[in-house]
Amino acid sequence: MSESSDHLIDDRMIISLRGNKNSVDPKMPYGWLVEKERTSSGKIEETGIIFLTNRECPFHCLMCDLWKNTTDDTIAIGDIPRQIEWALEKMTSVKHLKLYNSGSFFDKRAIPEEDYQEIALLLKGFETVIVESHPRLINEKCLKFRDMLEPELQISMGLETVHPEILRKLNKQMSVEDFAKAASFLKSQGIPSRAFILLRPPWLNESEGILWAESSIDFAFNAGVECCTVIPVRAGNGAMDFLMNNGEFTPPDIHSLEMVLEYGIGLKKGRVFADTWDLRLFSKCEKCLDKRTSRLIEMNLTQQIVPEVECECTKHQAPCTKQL
Repeated sequence: MSESSDHLIDDRMIISLRGNKNSVDPKMPYGWLVEKERTSSGKIEETGIIFLTNRECPFHCLMCDLWKNTTDDTIAIGDIPRQIEWALEKMTSVKHLKLYNSGSFFDKRAIPEEDYQEIALLLKGFETVIVESHPRLINEKCLKFRDMLEPELQISMGLETVHPEILRKLNKQMSVEDFAKAASFLKSQGIPSRAFILLRPPWLNESEGILWAESSIDFAFNAGVECCTVIPVRAGNGAMDFLMNNGEFTPPDIHSLEMVLEYGIGLKKGRVFADTWDLRLFSKCEKCLDKRTSRLIEMNLTQQIVPEVECECTKHQAPCTKQL
């Protein structure tokens, strides 16, 4: 691990390094898409994702760029159901739905509780609905929403990393114990949970990034989650660019993402996915980028380790052995 920075990383520092937010309409989701995903039953089925427009998350995590598509104020009661209704008209064939709101679904300043019942009515006929939440906002409110739903509720939470010093410096405002407590509570209530795992957060070199991502997957499964998604850390939110310019952050290599995905799938403790958005940011070789992207997507869908991509660039990749 590289030397720690001298600057204080807190809300004020992170916010001061931001650019401008994008213009969003509180009555419209800021995005939506349909993608294939391997479900917990083993089937590969289409999953709809609605990126809801709502108030900015109160937790200002160092690596987060989701604030770019949020409002400064709580939106009106009824706006979230209208956003969902609009998007569902565009995705008529999906059985599974992710409602991602750039923060925590159970933050009352983001999603008004008064909207829960109407949201639940809109989701009738789905098999699963997945929302995201900060672990510290996991409580009885989750059960209230779960009990309104016809589909199975699943909840995604950011574990990020089990490296205690780096987790603190991410300004996540939680501990690994907070995550474990939330995952245990959800499991006791029959609510499957997912963990977001960061690949190479700041202050780690490439091999350390791999090792701590793998250790974070171990922790998440031991805590009771059903699924892990590995997210390679990127710049672009202001704070991460500042650290990159100071030599405190370097984006991970696509080879490392492959290695961590292989490790997670090999555990056979639950589903493990790699985030494949804009992988060009993590590749230094144009010759094999498309093949590596296809390989990661195939492993996501099959949950099997498929043959490695052969390319000259792999000759310079040193093997990494898990040891902490």
